[in-house]
Amino acid sequence: MEFLIFTYFGVVHLLSLCSGKSIYKNGISKRTFQEIKEEIASYGDIAKAIINLAVYGKAQNRSYERLALLVDTVGPRLSGSKNLEKAIQIMYQNLQRDGLENVHLEPVRIPHWERGEESAVMLEPRTHKIAMLGLGSSIRTPPEGITAEVLVVTSFDELQRRASEARGKIVVYNQPYVNYSKTVQYRTQGAVEAAKVGALASLIRSVASFSIYSPHTGIQEYQDGVPKIPTACITVEDAEMMSRMAARGIKIVIQLKMVEKTYPDADSFNTVAEITGSKYPEQVVLVSGHLDSWDVGQGAMDDGGGVFISWEALSLIKDLGLRPKRTLRLVLWTAEEQGGIGAFQYYQLHKVNVSNYSLVMESDAGTFLPTGLQFTGSEKARAIMEEVMSLLQPLNITQVLSHGEGTDINFWIQAGVPDTGEETSNQAKMKTMSTSGDYILLGDVDTQQVIYKRVS
Repeated sequence: MEFLIFTYFGVVHLLSLCSGKSIYKNGISKRTFQEIKEEIASYGDIAKAIINLAVYGKAQNRSYERLALLVDTVGPRLSGSKNLEKAIQIMYQNLQRDGLENVHLEPVRIPHWERGEESAVMLEPRTHKIAMLGLGSSIRTPPEGITAEVLVVTSFDELQRRASEARGKIVVYNQPYVNYSKTVQYRTQGAVEAAKVGALASLIRSVASFSIYSPHTGIQEYQDGVPKIPTACITVEDAEMMSRMAARGIKIVIQLKMVEKTYPDADSFNTVAEITGSKYPEQVVLVSGHLDSWDVGQGAMDDGGGVFISWEALSLIKDLGLRPKRTLRLVLWTAEEQGGIGAFQYYQLHKVNVSNYSLVMESDAGTFLPTGLQFTGSEKARAIMEEVMSLLQPLNITQVLSHGEGTDINFWIQAGVPDTGEETSNQAKMKTMSTSGDYILLGDVDTQQVIYKRVS
């Protein structure tokens, strides 16, 4: 059975009970914990109604079907591309047709980088075509490519110890996978560190706990004052192979060719829709996902799933005729993959009202079967969240875990807004992104399509 685990029942009623600054405006913080606990329990029937609609009712397959239609129709949605802007317009129309309120586009400027023809071939000790993908924002190689000997290292520390060997070579990083947040630094900073010791290019083992000979692209970052060198990711298998060869003292030579191009920044939009609050409309609970993706896949998981379960949260509330006390706002970010560019500009535009944000949630850690909610906030807020999550007992998803975060919502977290995110069964293998506040999950179990959201 496919099921959409839902959003949150009394929705925005309880959001202010967490630990956002807006809590104090209405005297809610003066209530005893027992009173708050009893109010949360009173939403049990509403919670069951949302669960029934999402799991057994007409919304059972809805987020999956909506997602499939978009990714099949539009495909990849790279920052600055026509496909991304087409997807934004489609979603704008979808949200209007769904009967949501205040549907609008907020203009932003985003990076525009394109992948060209690219290849990597090992010439010594034997000929071997290396599966690779240029990393986002990488410069191109000269037309003839770069042909050089390889230096294989397993860490930045080893690179520093062997700095004298790196000049004029292609540095290959074969870093072990620890977790996403620790290991991804090799993708984002690998080119810079290699350039500092005189390397001509860098190849990074894909940041993945599991591989089927598939390279993983992603953003990388150059640094002012450090020469820019071409950089790409390679498969776990090829990184391991070259590491074994190097350990035997075998000389490795690679020819790398990349024809990437960076254009001037492009116009784009964050997409916004709401259900306006009945009592405190100026106070906001934000749910979100990012609409952009990389260019080598459909972006169904990263982050089409997050986008559509975030939309589904509002759809479920609307379909049941519920009206939250606070405004429930959906934001579909643009250019998250380039470092949360759209989200940063949203924050700059709206931070003057930061005290009105009770929670911010982003779903961007994979859409699998959820096991709980990640949360960042005070201990009192955590205790309230545990009561909120108890309403999901019919689905056996009641854990409240730590370390809520998310690329697009970290600006708000740093400003003191609580955050939460869903923990999923496959999360140990993925980057953990969460949010803040009182919100929660949606998704499909059998298809493992979408089920978890982030709130901050």
